Amino acid sequence: MHALDPVRYTALVTLLAIAVYCYSGFLVGRARAIYGIKAPAVTGDPNFERRFRAQMNTLEWLPMFLPALWLFALSVGDAPAAVLGMIWIVGRLLYIQTYATAAEKRGPGFGVQAIATLALWLGALVRIGLSLVAH
Repeated sequence: MHALDPVRYTALVTLLAIAVYCYSGFLVGRARAIYGIKAPAVTGDPNFERRFRAQMNTLEWLPMFLPALWLFALSVGDAPAAVLGMIWIVGRLLYIQTYATAAEKRGPGFGVQAIATLALWLGALVRIGLSLVAH
């Protein structure tokens, strides 16, 4: 048995989540070139600014999502954690794409990823809390 076997799906989702963040960074870099925004500037064209905010918001959510994902995987299970993690990824990609189009369209993607994160966090909290009470 390999050490990652009990959490292999969660490990894959973690790598995919990081890939989503890298993808958002790629979009920001491409937008810098398209809209002529030279580093270190982060303002200047609304099309660039929306992509930049989508990347920063993704970065802001990773410290909430990743620990919740792993604590859920370890306390509840690998497969359900991976499913919720994939829902987060789909929501995040939807958020990134819709925010690039128009800021007011970002809500559904944001909601999906926020609910997935909350489910992971609450699931881990309940399971860990119950284990503490049982001992």
